[in-house]
Amino acid sequence: MTFQPVIPFGGYAGWAFLKRTMASQQAVQQAAPATQREEAYFRDRIGKIGTAADLVADRRLLGVALAAYGLEGDINNKAFIQKILEGGTLTEGSLANRLANKQYQKFAADFGFGDYTVPRTRMSDFADKTLALYRTRQFETAIGTQNNDFRIALNAEREIQTLAATNSSETVKWLTVLGTAPLRQAFQTALGLPSSFASIDLDKQLTMIQSKARATFGDSSISQFSDPAKLEKLVRSYIVRAELSTATSGTTAATTALQLLASLRR
Repeated sequence: MTFQPVIPFGGYAGWAFLKRTMASQQAVQQAAPATQREEAYFRDRIGKIGTAADLVADRRLLGVALAAYGLEGDINNKAFIQKILEGGTLTEGSLANRLANKQYQKFAADFGFGDYTVPRTRMSDFADKTLALYRTRQFETAIGTQNNDFRIALNAEREIQTLAATNSSETVKWLTVLGTAPLRQAFQTALGLPSSFASIDLDKQLTMIQSKARATFGDSSISQFSDPAKLEKLVRSYIVRAELSTATSGTTAATTALQLLASLRR
């Protein structure tokens, strides 16, 4: 039986309910037979994988590995995934380092096929670490089937907190946000940036989003979101604005329908 999260209502009240019940809902999902089977298979086989070619040859293993990084949509792009993994991340010009979506970089770095003689898959704690990521992502995916705004908010909480704690420059941190679609959407909505924002020149995006962050939070940095209160304010703003946008879209659609019906009666 597929796990069905309980989300009785939307908006910030629904978000608060999800946060209160998340631990118990995650426990239910993790106890599901299908989840247990996939995790047992991964745990049994991953330590025997020594190359990127070995990983992509096992679709079931690859499925769990990709899902742990939110890359499950690439399950059929085996040659592409193999090239990313074999290139590693320690070489500046590697494919994983060049791609805008930094999840590929994390994926390649964590598996280590292109960077080390002995890949990280052979480490004793590798399965535990990867499956922890997998569980988190699978829960977010399940949430997204009922409320995609909540899925984006959960992802933002996790990813922004991690990004804020890194030693990268603020410019690199913001470029990571802009290059990661769910994070960009979270900030774009929370800061009230226009729908055309993603289509403008990257330098202008960077300047605009930093300016908006400063105006909203009093600071233009990503590092400020190491403060739980500021992170919570960002997520709350995203959810409230996303709900308002949905309500406005619904009203606009209803108005258009009424106008069409009225024109048919003339």
